[in-house]
Amino acid sequence: MIQQTDFFFEGGRSGVLLIHGLTGTPMEMKLLGKGLHRAGFTVHGMQLAGHCGDVDDLLATGWRDWYASVEQAADAMLGKVDHLFVGGLSMGALLALKLAADRPGRIAGVGVYGATFRYDGWSIPPLARLSFLLPLLKKLGIGRGRSFMEQPPYGIRDERLRAQVSTAMLSGDSAAAGLPGNPWYSLAEMYGLAASVRRQLRQVTAPCLVAHASDDDVASLKNAELVMREVNAPAELLLLDDSYHMITIDKERRTLIDRSAAFFDGIAASNGTQRAAA
Repeated sequence: MIQQTDFFFEGGRSGVLLIHGLTGTPMEMKLLGKGLHRAGFTVHGMQLAGHCGDVDDLLATGWRDWYASVEQAADAMLGKVDHLFVGGLSMGALLALKLAADRPGRIAGVGVYGATFRYDGWSIPPLARLSFLLPLLKKLGIGRGRSFMEQPPYGIRDERLRAQVSTAMLSGDSAAAGLPGNPWYSLAEMYGLAASVRRQLRQVTAPCLVAHASDDDVASLKNAELVMREVNAPAELLLLDDSYHMITIDKERRTLIDRSAAFFDGIAASNGTQRAAA
């Protein structure tokens, strides 16, 4: 059964839509959301379709369903703010980029956090590195009940936090920490999304803050370099040296909050609008 875990913090007239990753939960965006709200932004941490339930709930959806839920959340936010920024973690970063590509002029800026076009980080097992072949297996009807299980360090360098998150995840509390594995068919959908977004990167004209862990265990720096190279917009690279993949909750989350707030603020100011006090 899917649980609703999205959050909304009302602030000023600049808003940020935050998008979690595949098999994840809005909770992985909440600390970032709270920090941006303290900086004066209105923030919505949305919940992707099919997430925060069981594997069957997730398998009942595909990337077009996930993206449709992003569009719905963006439409709701656009009615509340003058400038809409979007930020996503991992697969959420790809959904954020697609939204910016599809809606030039409507999205003021993008937070690209740990973008994952391919799972090619150092903790990914050799077999899982072949997951880009999964769309073919799905087309052939092979492996519907199979998953790649999450591997230590679970994207988290902070050992205390890692223990808390892994305990919640392995206990089956998907609303708090996401699913403990990535279903093959959902990964196949993610690779379909990645292929679509790669073709659209030149359509991204909103400024991008591309933040990535320099020692990312899940997605190598090649993913961030792809975004920096291909988007048709000013792009700023933020490398985090004391974090793993989950940069929104790991050791340098305050740096990410501060840089994101400053980046979004600068865009709002250059557009000639001052944010109202929260």
